Amino acid sequence: MKRLLFISSFFVFNLVASAQNDATWLREKGTLIFHDAFEREEDGNLAKAIGNGWNSATANRVPHMKMADLDDGILKIASASKEAKHAAHIHHEAGFAEGGAVIRFRFPGLNKAETLQLGFVDRETKGLWAGHLCYGILSQSSITLTDQKTGIMNLENRKRRDDAVAKKEKVPADLEALLKTKNISVPYKADTEWHELVLATEGDEMRLSTDGKLLAKHRSEGFAHPMKRWFSFLVNNTVWIDDVKIWKVR
Repeated sequence: MKRLLFISSFFVFNLVASAQNDATWLREKGTLIFHDAFEREEDGNLAKAIGNGWNSATANRVPHMKMADLDDGILKIASASKEAKHAAHIHHEAGFAEGGAVIRFRFPGLNKAETLQLGFVDRETKGLWAGHLCYGILSQSSITLTDQKTGIMNLENRKRRDDAVAKKEKVPADLEALLKTKNISVPYKADTEWHELVLATEGDEMRLSTDGKLLAKHRSEGFAHPMKRWFSFLVNNTVWIDDVKIWKVR
């Protein structure tokens, strides 16, 4: 009986340890398909100015404003959200069903309410607003994981919500209930230190870890989307990125 209990406890411990160390999971099970340490200078302010395959969906809206500065191997993002009428959206090709991204990031403390939204996009998916699939969102006080593919970026869901808002009516109860299942939020206390962040998808589960510690995980069908074509950042004001690795497991 004691042996069975030991085996069971050992299995559970290793299962939890595995789930909490996605950087190791990606290295051992995956293939590194992209790496950028940003050891160069940017070339202007336009969409492809960062170089190495990065693109911006918002830079050309404000060509006179620098939203991405490469400085001593750091990508310093400063969104002109008001002028561009959109948070800075910077993306790179990815291309996997299961895998994830490992980045080093820092909130530099230059603005209040600094946030970092990172995740996956597939512009080839029909019935979906701008291809938005799923994201992890770090604010100053919380972490949110969100399945937008089958949630608010699904065009039918989005239209039903917007129609209700336009009529100053309540969002239909069934839609509100559905949308609540697509997100999970947990408390988080942001600081201005550098951290390693891992955002991983495995089957219908998304997980977010920092510095080797699992902070949030959630299951939703949209996380299992078969082709995460882009890895993207959405930044409302200021965030620094020091290193990016994209791993494909499947």
